[in-house]
Amino acid sequence: MKAPLPAHSRRPVADLPFSLDLRRGAETALHAQLAQQLRQAALSGRLPGGTHLPGSRTLAQQLGVARGVVVNAYAELLADGTLEAAVGSATRVAGGLRVMRPRSAVSGAPAWWPEVDLKPVAAPSALHFELGQPTLSLLDNRAWRSCWNAVARQVPPSDYGDPAGDARLRGALAAFVGRTRGHHLSAEQLIITSGAAQSFGLLASLLPPGAWVAVEDPGYPQVYQVFERARLKVQPCPVDADGLQVAALNPAARLIYVTPSHQYPLGVRMSLPRRLELLAWAKQHDALILEDDYDGEFRYDAPPLPALASLDEAEGGRRVIYLGTLSKVLTPSLRLGYLGVPRPLVDAVVQAKRFSDLGSPWAVQQAAANFVLGGYLDQHLRRVRRHYAAQRSVLGTLLQPLAPAAVLGGIEAGLHACLHLAAPLNAAEVQRALRRRGVEVATLGEYSRSFEAQALLLGYGGLSRADLERGAALIVGAIHEQVQKAAAG
Repeated sequence: MKAPLPAHSRRPVADLPFSLDLRRGAETALHAQLAQQLRQAALSGRLPGGTHLPGSRTLAQQLGVARGVVVNAYAELLADGTLEAAVGSATRVAGGLRVMRPRSAVSGAPAWWPEVDLKPVAAPSALHFELGQPTLSLLDNRAWRSCWNAVARQVPPSDYGDPAGDARLRGALAAFVGRTRGHHLSAEQLIITSGAAQSFGLLASLLPPGAWVAVEDPGYPQVYQVFERARLKVQPCPVDADGLQVAALNPAARLIYVTPSHQYPLGVRMSLPRRLELLAWAKQHDALILEDDYDGEFRYDAPPLPALASLDEAEGGRRVIYLGTLSKVLTPSLRLGYLGVPRPLVDAVVQAKRFSDLGSPWAVQQAAANFVLGGYLDQHLRRVRRHYAAQRSVLGTLLQPLAPAAVLGGIEAGLHACLHLAAPLNAAEVQRALRRRGVEVATLGEYSRSFEAQALLLGYGGLSRADLERGAALIVGAIHEQVQKAAAG
């Protein structure tokens, strides 16, 4: 084998945080060597998404190779999606690449230790239509500080407290659910958690080993992950315009997870006949229903729908476990959620909570109780409901010209909408086109195991009016561009 290229080609290259090592005479062509090393750097995270690469002429000079070597390497990486390029701008690493962590990065980890592919984080500069992101721009800061000041004047207890949660907060939230969602719980039935994820985990720990859990498809990815990590068998169950298809349920399912008020992420609501059918199915098959009412407080064209659990009350309230959080009505940073549990199940859930963490933080519970009991949460909810209604109206108006190529759905409630794309538009291609414009959106395919419809998911709750208008304009431009490309063949 011939000697390596001149030594300067293996020194750190300008604008790159690592060395490139190309060898003449190797079985692999120079451009393929270069492409492989750049690809590995991008997938390992050494070249983060959005990093600008040197121009082909500059890099060729620094490596001591012909410019064609760099041009061909860049062309290969552009073709496989590792790099992005737009007319008039530098070639850069594509955003959203899945970063692969090598086993050696976990020093001394046993061979059986799980490897995890972390979801890439959007560039800080990106305009992100993030799902489930509320706004705090309308928070009454004076009331918020007052609630926390009252906690600071107290001496904290010397014990762990009730693992089910602070009695004041449990009572306040039970009353809140009763007046806003029509589901009447006693304080003893309401158990404080650190949010939806812990609620899933508590219930997973109580199901029989290897039990079947039915989950909406498309649906909330974290639900799949929590139950599968608990070694439970998960059945993706299809959804139609009336909600989860009860006829498709596995008769062996012990728990059915649903989002009936605003299906996540399609946005449809479960019809009354389907709700009654699901309740009857659960009774017949001795199963439980987990109702995730993640944003049921936000409905714009009509009053909020009563919770599915309120229908269960008429049957004795034994089949539906009600899950709520303060993540959408206030902020996810509080890590406060709650489970409304049928009376026969309360003791087991409280014990699971004790085993999990011995109880939720005292100070946060006290401040939240002050906020709810002082009437501030109801006031905040009225303000943000008007704000989100205006946001979704703006989004609907700005995206309406895209019809029939793209039609907005699921906008009657919640903090996100589903933009359905007509053939031959491809959601992943539109997503990449938007990423090049500095806009991050999710695709419906990222939330589905088998659902094949093409759609973008647009969270608008956390965006300012200016960002919402700018982002909508960029979405319109990207989709029009894709339509024109498809027409050109």
